[in-house]
Amino acid sequence: MKKILVPVDFSKHSEYALEVASKIAKQHGAGIVLLHMIGISDSVLANSEIAEEAEAKYYLNLAKEKIKQYTEKEYLKKIPLEAIIQNYKDFEEVNNVAREKNCDLVVMGSHGTSGLSELFVGSNTEKVVRTSDVPVIVIKKPHEDFTIKKIVMASDFAKESISVYKKADAFAKLYKASLEVVYINTTGANFIGYDIVEKRMEAFKKELGNDVQINFYSHPSLERGIFKYCHEKDADLLVVPTHGRKGLAHFVVGSLAENISNHAKMPVMTIKL
Repeated sequence: MKKILVPVDFSKHSEYALEVASKIAKQHGAGIVLLHMIGISDSVLANSEIAEEAEAKYYLNLAKEKIKQYTEKEYLKKIPLEAIIQNYKDFEEVNNVAREKNCDLVVMGSHGTSGLSELFVGSNTEKVVRTSDVPVIVIKKPHEDFTIKKIVMASDFAKESISVYKKADAFAKLYKASLEVVYINTTGANFIGYDIVEKRMEAFKKELGNDVQINFYSHPSLERGIFKYCHEKDADLLVVPTHGRKGLAHFVVGSLAENISNHAKMPVMTIKL
C-alpha cells in the first residue's frame, strides 16, 4: 500500500476517517492524499461581478486555511501528505482523483442516513462506494486503536466475488488478520435454492483453495443478518462487494453495499466486483 485518499469536508466524521487513515498509513508506510471539494456553482465562477468573484475567493481561501489546519494534526506527523482542493460538485469524481494519484485505498467518514431522504437523495458516501475502482473503508466513529484481527466478508459466492475475496485476503495479510466468508440464508425475494448455493460455494472454494473459511447464517433480513453475524463473531471489519450499478436499475433495486456502508456502526470495506 502506497497511497490513501481521504475526502474531507472538515466535519468530525471526516476527521475520524483521517485519523484512521493515519494509523493505516503508519502501519504500512503509506502516504495520504487529502481531498476537499468546494462545490462552487459554475454561475459564480463564470460571473465577473466583483461580489461573486469575492465570494468564490473567500470560500477558496477558507478551504485552504482549514485544510492547512488538517495537515498540521499531530497524528499526521511523519506521514507524506498531499492536499488537493478542487471545485468538484459530484462525489463520483473522487474515483478520478484516486486513479490520477495512484491511490490504493479510500478512507471516508460518514454519519449515515435514515428516512425518506436516503431514498430520494442518497449520500456522498454512497456515490463514492458505488463508483470507486479501489477499495473504500467507511468510518462512522472515532477509533483510538484501529487494529484488525478478524475480517468478515459477506458473499453469495457469485463468480465475480472471487476477485473481491482475493483483495480482502491481501488486506487481511497486511494485518495478519483472519478472514472468513459468511452466506446469509434468507427467505423471500433474496432466497436462492440450497442446491444452487452449494454449487456456487464449491466453485468458489475450488478457485481459491479449500482452506477458505465459509459459514452459513440464517436470518430473515440479509442486511441485519450480516450485522448480527459480525457482532456475534466480534469482527473488526466487514467486507462487502459492490456492483457499481447506475441509472434506473440501481434506483429501483438498490445496493446492499451502499445500504450497509450507510447503516453499519462498524468499519466497512467495499470492493467493486
